[in-house]
Amino acid sequence: MQVHETEFPGLLVLVPKVFQDERGFFLESYNADHFREIGIDCGFVQDNHAYSKDVGVLRGFHFQVPPAAQAKLVWVTRGAVLDVVVDLRRGSPTYGRVEHVILSAANFKRIFIPKGFGHAYVTIMPDTEFQYKVDAPYSPGHESGLAWDDPAIGMDWEPALRGREPILSEKDRRLPGLASFESPFTFED
Repeated sequence: MQVHETEFPGLLVLVPKVFQDERGFFLESYNADHFREIGIDCGFVQDNHAYSKDVGVLRGFHFQVPPAAQAKLVWVTRGAVLDVVVDLRRGSPTYGRVEHVILSAANFKRIFIPKGFGHAYVTIMPDTEFQYKVDAPYSPGHESGLAWDDPAIGMDWEPALRGREPILSEKDRRLPGLASFESPFTFED
């Protein structure tokens, strides 16, 4: 597996070794020993799978607050997304900044997102399937989020949306901005 560090401490882009031939492909999606070797020792406890029918489905920025904060390993198995994270860890050199990566079934990339990041994505192909592992179970009492279009976060979604209005859930339409968010996350170097 190729491991690409980002300027965001702890945020990694991973590219698995893919064996392809005329029949198709094989890859190892997850190996706990290998992940420990590269410094990821999460103890994933839940796998999630989301399907989005249309281009422009935007989900996020989502996260869970302590004590139910989640690290995530995310990837796409059909279609493609623009995957975006915002660093919410107080004291982090990248606090409040965003990073984005195209994840697709064709490029096989994965992103490891440590606790303390808000996570969002927008579909850029129809019939997209998004999968992820988390190291803490879903906890409705700890779920939170930030507005996808908050100017304080400053994510430019236009290249992915190409003039379309995003398709949002009612919950995501009501998320607050970063200015009103008191982060419970602390950066640990």
